[in-house]
Amino acid sequence: MTELLRLESISRRFGGLQALQDISLSIRSGEVLGLIGPNGAGKTTLVNVITGVYPASSGKVLFKGQDIAKYKPYQTARIGLARTFQIVQPFPELSVLENASAAALFSQPDISVGGADEYALAQLEFVGLVEHIGKPAASLTLAMRKRLELAKALAMKPSLLFLDEVNAGLNSAEVEQAMLLIQKIASTGTTIVLIEHLMKVVVTVCSRIVVLHNGRLISEGTPNEVIQDPKVVEAYLGKRYSQVAGNHLKKPR
Repeated sequence: MTELLRLESISRRFGGLQALQDISLSIRSGEVLGLIGPNGAGKTTLVNVITGVYPASSGKVLFKGQDIAKYKPYQTARIGLARTFQIVQPFPELSVLENASAAALFSQPDISVGGADEYALAQLEFVGLVEHIGKPAASLTLAMRKRLELAKALAMKPSLLFLDEVNAGLNSAEVEQAMLLIQKIASTGTTIVLIEHLMKVVVTVCSRIVVLHNGRLISEGTPNEVIQDPKVVEAYLGKRYSQVAGNHLKKPR
């Protein structure tokens, strides 16, 4: 796999708080990378730095060899980075189609309204929401709003997609459906970084995992390597959950 994104010694400080410290990481084209760690570890902050919400205090963000550390969110969107948010907030009074079309228009400045609608419709069909395109987003269930969030991100034509807690608040059946959808997205060749607390999901869909703790990268490797890493067991998983995650790895995929 070729390298798609490289972080070189990324740090981010908020006043006296060191949220990220000296993080170096490579993301390869076509992989599904799990980004895990305790609450407050810096996972979402790292995604915010990469996508331009916050500038890095120091270090480089190289996307396809180009330093994008000073880019704004609209600029990162237009070069192929997209994300979902843990707390989904669609435009409630707009229709499902209008929500997804707005994302296409935001990230593709040369697209027409009709072209945005057409592309958005294809993404809504991909995530299983085509029957709801005329409904206001406020009428959707949480699981459907999560799918709309995915469709909006896909409408931005990403080559690198960050999924932030897409399974939060879902029941077991909905999580299973979400896992299948993530794997379906990955099969299109889209590179995915998955922020997730459900280790069943992480070890099932991710080929590689990185672990943050207190703003530092403490472990990186295959799912089997990471869940057995003593630093990860101590800082995040605990022995019991490490064993549970290992049991998921042993199941046929």
